[in-house]
Amino acid sequence: MFFETLWELVTSSKYWGTILEGFYTTVIIACGAAVLGLALGIIVAVVKIAAKKNKKLKFFEVICDLYVSIIRGTPVALQLFILAFGILTIRGFPLEITAIIAFGINSGAYVAESLRGGIQSVDAGQDEAARSLGLSGMQSMRYIIVPQAIKSVIPAIGNELIALLKETSIVSMIGITDLTFAAKIIGAGHELANYLVPMLFVALFYLAVVYLLIFFIRMIERHFQQSEQHADERKLEKCRIRMEKRLRAIDERYMKECTNGEN
Repeated sequence: MFFETLWELVTSSKYWGTILEGFYTTVIIACGAAVLGLALGIIVAVVKIAAKKNKKLKFFEVICDLYVSIIRGTPVALQLFILAFGILTIRGFPLEITAIIAFGINSGAYVAESLRGGIQSVDAGQDEAARSLGLSGMQSMRYIIVPQAIKSVIPAIGNELIALLKETSIVSMIGITDLTFAAKIIGAGHELANYLVPMLFVALFYLAVVYLLIFFIRMIERHFQQSEQHADERKLEKCRIRMEKRLRAIDERYMKECTNGEN
């Protein structure tokens, strides 16, 4: 019975269409929310760090602290409900955009804390060196500090992306047909009349996407590690060349002194 139902699901173009439509919706919401969350996370993290040095930003720091505390302290399903049925109750407003905003705001709070820890882990001498070269505080943060912080928190951000993808499975609560809801539609009594097979089949989609994300995250980590290794090798090579030049200069000076002494 199980394999017969699975075969019917796999060979039916109607069921495949429903699954692919739900998968497309899931990917769009997850990607849009990830971009929004990353942007919000960077802004909040930079403001919270900059406020420690600039008292004029104290008000914005309080706002960011409230944002992070409220978002991290309440369920994402409740945030989605409030946004969909309490704030963005605009006739004709796309529910997919509402979901992207809700999940993006939620993700931004977690990304902000990860980035804040990464920024604080960067050596303070980096900022001082940037200032000595004439860069402003914002320029130092943008070109020196934040890139290094992002590099150090790639695993944490990757985990947040994976969690975000799985959290989108609740969007059916506001009437969006995502991948999980597509499985529920297919398993209904007037379709396959079996929820186990489509749910297990859809679980494979989630697993495939998650492992694809893990693969890309590891590729990015290896890229940064190789870049650092090459940078260290170039520094060592430059040091070696400088030392050889100095040794040659010393040898030449010594030979001249010896020649002058013999004369």
